[in-house]
Amino acid sequence: MKKKRFKAEQIVAILKEAERDGATVAEVCRAHGVSDATFYRWKKTYRGMDVPEVRRLRQFEDENGRLKKLVAERDLEIDAMKELLRKNW
Repeated sequence: MKKKRFKAEQIVAILKEAERDGATVAEVCRAHGVSDATFYRWKKTYRGMDVPEVRRLRQFEDENGRLKKLVAERDLEIDAMKELLRKNW
């Protein structure tokens, strides 16, 4: 997986800089070395968030991924048990 250059806290700071300074999106993107599309994707994802909210979002996403993995493993175990029970002994 590709390594991300910016952490969520840095992204929020960049978005706030664009709002606060009144600079154009192109100027902010050029200063931080990102494309306009990346800026607008970040804006769509992190709009109106502060750093603590971003941290909580990341924690929720990590927990959600862990829970999905547990459910998938449980489903595999259930399928294996069903297959074992289908066999005639």
